[in-house]
Amino acid sequence: MKISYNWLKQFIKIDWDAEKTGELLTDLGLEIEGIEQYESVKGGLKGIVVGEVLTCEQHPNADRLKITTVNIGDDAPLQIVCGAPNVAKGQKVPVATIGTTLYTAEGEAWKIKKGKIRGEESHGMICAEDELGLGESHDGIMVLDPKIKVGTAAAEIFNIENDEVFEIGLTPNRADAMSHYGVARDLKAGLLQKEVPIELITPSVMSYHVDTRSLKIDVDVQDKEKCPRYCGVTISGVKVEASPSWLQNRLKSIGLSPINNIVDITNYVLHELGQPLHAFDANKISNNKVIVKTCKAGTKFTTLDEVVRELHEDDLMICDGEKPMCIAGVFGGIDSGVTEGTTNIFLESAYFDPVSVRKTAKRHGLNTDASFRFERGIDPNITEYALKRAALLITEIAGGEITSDISDSYPNKINDFQVRLSFENAAKLIGEEIPRETIKSILTSLEIKVNNVTEAGLGLTVPAYRNDVQREADIIEEILRVYGYNNVGTTEKLNASISNSSRFEDYKLQNVIGNQLVSQGFYEIMANSLTSPKYAELSGDLNEDHNVKMLNPLSNDLEVMRQSLLFSGLEAVSHNINRKRNDLKLFEFGKTYHQFSDNREEHKHLSLFGSGNKNEERWNTPSSPSDFFYLKGTVEAILQRLGLNRLKSAPTKSDVISEGMSLSIGKKRLVDFGLVKKSVLKHFGISQHVLFADFNWDNVLEMAQHNKIKYAAIPKYPAVRRDFALLLDNSVTFEDIHTIANQTEKQLLKNVNLFDVYEGKNLPSGKKSYAVSFTLQDENKTLTDKQIDKIMNKLQANFENKLGAELR
Repeated sequence: MKISYNWLKQFIKIDWDAEKTGELLTDLGLEIEGIEQYESVKGGLKGIVVGEVLTCEQHPNADRLKITTVNIGDDAPLQIVCGAPNVAKGQKVPVATIGTTLYTAEGEAWKIKKGKIRGEESHGMICAEDELGLGESHDGIMVLDPKIKVGTAAAEIFNIENDEVFEIGLTPNRADAMSHYGVARDLKAGLLQKEVPIELITPSVMSYHVDTRSLKIDVDVQDKEKCPRYCGVTISGVKVEASPSWLQNRLKSIGLSPINNIVDITNYVLHELGQPLHAFDANKISNNKVIVKTCKAGTKFTTLDEVVRELHEDDLMICDGEKPMCIAGVFGGIDSGVTEGTTNIFLESAYFDPVSVRKTAKRHGLNTDASFRFERGIDPNITEYALKRAALLITEIAGGEITSDISDSYPNKINDFQVRLSFENAAKLIGEEIPRETIKSILTSLEIKVNNVTEAGLGLTVPAYRNDVQREADIIEEILRVYGYNNVGTTEKLNASISNSSRFEDYKLQNVIGNQLVSQGFYEIMANSLTSPKYAELSGDLNEDHNVKMLNPLSNDLEVMRQSLLFSGLEAVSHNINRKRNDLKLFEFGKTYHQFSDNREEHKHLSLFGSGNKNEERWNTPSSPSDFFYLKGTVEAILQRLGLNRLKSAPTKSDVISEGMSLSIGKKRLVDFGLVKKSVLKHFGISQHVLFADFNWDNVLEMAQHNKIKYAAIPKYPAVRRDFALLLDNSVTFEDIHTIANQTEKQLLKNVNLFDVYEGKNLPSGKKSYAVSFTLQDENKTLTDKQIDKIMNKLQANFENKLGAELR
């Protein structure tokens, strides 16, 4: 937000330099991010002086050029070649001397240099309006008043305004400071705390009066919840034209472009007092009636930017007797605004419900100065005052007269806030005890009324415009920011305690697994917890009734909290694939949110996503695609890193995974993983396979804490490996082999591994060949051939009896 220092000084008379004032504003919580210099004429006319044309003769080598001699008050006159048709002897003219910097209409700088034009020397330039930035005319040079003294600096003649503009990084809670008046109000409190006596000057509206009652427009507020207060007045006989220079300079200094005097005044009051206003062409208001209401869903409305918008049933509209004219608090309509032909206006000043304005603005993708203020909450008690202020400025600048009483619909007054402050609590939060008189002085300077004083605390009334100060803690924050954070002392001794934390703390295990995944080439993502409610339709496991809905969503696609990490992750996958990044390995630690009939629940998850090739394409390494077994290895590596080994596997029941497994310990499901269904991928425009693993991180944490780590010495005696090539039925799985092997030999069998699978010709129908290795080891002695053969014979016999296996 931009604040003009010159404008600020209209409210508070201060002679501090801008840097010092900026430091105080920052201490008060209005952080100054920068101070810019503003000049109403770029360059400030430096180097431009008044000269008198002594002679003017035809250029010998150019029909359209003149050679002049110009007295600028120096010892000798200057010879200047000029091409203006109106230059003549005896004129007083603005002269840019050598070294002066001028600016083009686009803001590009160029410097006046000594030179020759068609063989004749020229030692300066006689300037036109547009060359100085004083106007747009380029018909000829400017001819000045003959009474002006030669050598006078042009900056002394023309009304050049130099200003310093603060760029304030305003936090969303400080709606009260969204104007020059609001900033001045805070600045006054800060100055009083520094014992600088100062008075806050507000624009007077004492001269406001109704001239005639010749143009009455009735106001009917039908939706009083969305529009608690609405004021309006008519002004007749105005002349719409360009604003005076002082008004244009005020708006330009804060980055606004002047439009015409009526619109400029409404913008001026908006930034002066923080109250948005809107001017309607009264002659375009049908039936002389203004109705504040909502319209039917789907109603077409063309806004000032010439965009046809389709209204929502909850959009509050300002209508006349026949049609909508304006989106209340957001944007005006193209057919009811002020134009050059406008002579009568209806001026609106209102307080609209912040939530309603924000929803409407986000729904239509609009962000205006008015909506910015309305949606944060303006002062409901300044509505009429701001209307009078604007009406007086309009009659002063644009002429006309006030031709109706003010219509003020305010059925339910918005009350101030009642807050109780405890001196003890204030001392605890601040860290030291501030004198009670100082506390009362600070609160009074912030227009917070002290109703009663006791030994224990204060009874306070907070004005309605401070909607961010409704609790005792908010009051203490106000006291502290004005008192000064830097004024709160610190003790010489710093006490700190060391707490014992478990190695199974969530963040520690997340760091362990995160580092492991990164070392495997994964990238961490952080997706938005807000998502579209439509995603619940993609999975039967999700229920729309379990969505946690936002009361004030930013958009239709961000209406609910996510019930699954899958869909936000697929958005990231789709985003990358669409940008030619097809080989992806991603992971995310996040939460899911669920609304049940009796309560809300949050669950922690770890999600993995893989798509494309396992590794980047290289000349010396063949590319291999990510597959189910690669994901399975990654998943098992995560669980093994946490000491979770004795896992029970089963086909996954997730309806978004087409081919997958579920791993669990006891009744605790740890992870579901596999290939995402093509029907789900199609919704995101993904045509390649995507692998997905969903860890229930809460269960993983619980199981990891129950796992007891055992340490053992490295075996001194060698391990022995033996292999079987087994001919099996297609229905037999490796898990069946693994289970039978461990049941057959529980002590010496250390590992069972499937290292080759063959299905094809030379095998009977319905058969497959598994090549399985068995690792045997005795930790106390070296195994003999006799022992090894005995174990292998038992394994062979059990495989033959229980699985119908044959040795190949």
